Amino acid sequence: MQKYYCPFKECSAMLVVDGELGNSVKECQCPYCHRLFCASCKVPWHCKYTCKQFQSMDVGERGNEDMLVKELVKEQKWGRCPKCKFYVKRTNGCHHITCRCGFEFCYGCGSDWRGGPHLSCMKR
Repeated sequence: MQKYYCPFKECSAMLVVDGELGNSVKECQCPYCHRLFCASCKVPWHCKYTCKQFQSMDVGERGNEDMLVKELVKEQKWGRCPKCKFYVKRTNGCHHITCRCGFEFCYGCGSDWRGGPHLSCMKR
């Protein structure tokens, strides 16, 4: 038997898995607080992301609000500074971006601006 706790701080009920959690079981509901969580990752449910995508996110970007921002970023096609991770939006002009941290990068491909010509780069 495998023991773990509900991932919600307000609940933290001890849960017991009788046998193995198969790869097919992902979305579970806590029998005490009735909120959804991922049985594979043992975190609150990450509905729009696979477990692999969720695990590849920075720990500080896994909250519900953070995921809403990620959806907005995807919808608006914003870029992100490769150095400080600050989101930027190009409104017009060339792909050359100078971030608030001072790093210069290509808005199209996300690489260091000094790495070569970026005239034909397309948005990621």
